[in-house]
Amino acid sequence: MTTTLRPEGAEEPLPGGGRTRRWGICVNGRPVGGLRTTALPRDGRWWGEIAELEVREGHRRGRATVGALAAEEVLRGWGCARVDVTVPEQAAAALRLAHALGYTERMRNMAKRLDTAPVLPPGLGLRPITGEEYPAWLESVRAGYLHDLRGSGLTEPQARAKSDADHGQVLAQGPATPGVALRRLVDAQGRVLGSLWLHLHQDVLPDGGPLAWVMVVEVAEAHRGRGHGRTLMLAAEGECLAAGVRDLGLNVFSANRVAIALYESLGYRVTRRTLGKPLL
Repeated sequence: MTTTLRPEGAEEPLPGGGRTRRWGICVNGRPVGGLRTTALPRDGRWWGEIAELEVREGHRRGRATVGALAAEEVLRGWGCARVDVTVPEQAAAALRLAHALGYTERMRNMAKRLDTAPVLPPGLGLRPITGEEYPAWLESVRAGYLHDLRGSGLTEPQARAKSDADHGQVLAQGPATPGVALRRLVDAQGRVLGSLWLHLHQDVLPDGGPLAWVMVVEVAEAHRGRGHGRTLMLAAEGECLAAGVRDLGLNVFSANRVAIALYESLGYRVTRRTLGKPLL
């Protein structure tokens, strides 16, 4: 039996010259599943994504593998230098397939349902990041993000392109961007201990409830190792509850074991994983 990809519709253009297309996975011309390929431009290069991969029960027998490999060939033909797949945490078979095809985990999403507003340790509080502080704060955040992107397997040009695109999108109006909370953690003397970047109502859950997103938690170097990272996460939960948001999510790079351990200790659980590999 021959397994092939066949277009299910016209190729769709995306902003910036990107492209996406839905494909059917066929056995001897008969549809048994499907997937989507997407190519997005980053720093003059193309970045591929494979999504919506599914093969119907009773027709699997390696067809998902063939479909994924065929999708990689499509993305190579579109000029993509890398490819990512995002796998829901409950999709154990899809995760095994990704590993078998040579994908390695770059990052994971975690989330928590919020119930009770936390109390910050005595003598600590939050204040907004001022307009005067914002440029230096953003430079520091960008530097940390670049470091994490490079550690996740991206080249220097790829990391800089993604950083520019991401910050340009989510902080389009700087500290005045709607739904953005930029905060400093300070002690009783007003010393800055760390900072928090939180997006409120950034996404919507399947049940219609809003999901906030932790973008950055950063503790000043001179004050690390004293539990302030935990305090900043508690502060983020308090900001969410004050805004009527009861679900908080975050992204963490898989190499950051210290951060993952912190989030797990606070009750955050993995919801999906992003894995990638180069397309040589």
